[in-house]
Amino acid sequence: MIIPKLAFRNLLGAGIRTWLNVAVLSIAFFAIVFMQGLYIGMNEQATDALVDTYYGGGQYWQENYDPYDPFALEDSHGKIPDDLQKLIADEKATPLLLVQATSFPGGRIVPATLQGIAPNQNILSIPSNELSVQSDAIPAVIGTRMAKSARLAAGDFLTIRWRDANGTYDATDVQIVHIMRTTVSVIDAGKVWIPLETLQEIADMPNEATIVVTKEGFSQNIQAAGWSFKDHDFLLADIQALVQQKTVGASILYVLLLFLGMLAIFDTQVLSIFRRQKEIGTLVALGMTRSKVIRLFTLEGALHGLLAAIVGFIWGSPLLWLMAKNGWPMPEYGDDFGMALGEAIYPIYTGGLILGTTILVLITVTIVSFLPTRRIAKLKPTDALRGKRA
Repeated sequence: MIIPKLAFRNLLGAGIRTWLNVAVLSIAFFAIVFMQGLYIGMNEQATDALVDTYYGGGQYWQENYDPYDPFALEDSHGKIPDDLQKLIADEKATPLLLVQATSFPGGRIVPATLQGIAPNQNILSIPSNELSVQSDAIPAVIGTRMAKSARLAAGDFLTIRWRDANGTYDATDVQIVHIMRTTVSVIDAGKVWIPLETLQEIADMPNEATIVVTKEGFSQNIQAAGWSFKDHDFLLADIQALVQQKTVGASILYVLLLFLGMLAIFDTQVLSIFRRQKEIGTLVALGMTRSKVIRLFTLEGALHGLLAAIVGFIWGSPLLWLMAKNGWPMPEYGDDFGMALGEAIYPIYTGGLILGTTILVLITVTIVSFLPTRRIAKLKPTDALRGKRA
């Protein structure tokens, strides 16, 4: 207990130098926790939104469907197999039919995709029940992005042209009965949602679909000829890769902040050993072994990390709490870059994140504190008492 007490006393005795080091380290500690929590929250928020509104418990894709190839969409439809029909009848899945189309809002040409969905489905958090209303034309639901780009409002009529299964072009008017607000661009940008049976009829694709979305929590993998099952690992790979990329980029900031803190502690240790050589010589002359002296100075440096964690917790906790409660506001122009995550991102700060960051800072500080103390092993007590350098 003598060494910890002595180390703590010496640390506090250093005065402003100690608290400057602690302040820099606490900022680094806060920045790491804040940014990591922000990216965890971004990942969770985006994942939950995609699962709730589009991915469900997983999707069965028609064998020709490729979301990255718009030219393949024309052939991306097929009869729904009996096993999948049973899931749909048991309300464990819902089919979606996608048909490439062109919309003509106000005389302009805007590419669009007709998306057929059952109005009474309860698998996806899409206001498909709005498609059950009586309308003078085919009822349609669009998102805020589509409404903004096409300059449409609820009640407006929109002319849509498509090509059916036989390659024949046809056109009709749809009436916008509802504009949904969603953070998921994949169900919004360029998408026009209409009743599934209506789209199957006008596209001459009876009982056909492009995607069958299963209920969240679905675990049964049905083997259906011409259809392949895509789980969350596959469907969410893009968003997870994006978050991972952002996390790696933010690590550069962590390294810079930690480097500044470590540099300050390293310089402090070197200066402390240089100025306290008489004290070191006295301790060794009184019987303290060199290894204990090294532990003393290493512990003094390591306590900077402990104090930084405590100080960072004191001033950073209210800020993290406010951020987790109110979120990080997102600019409106984020929609234009396909980065919409809602009006705000809500960080998630877990005990594992805070504990892991604390351990990282403590280990790093301890290593940096130990490096300068190695010269103590080469210091002779008599030389130290006379103030000679090692």
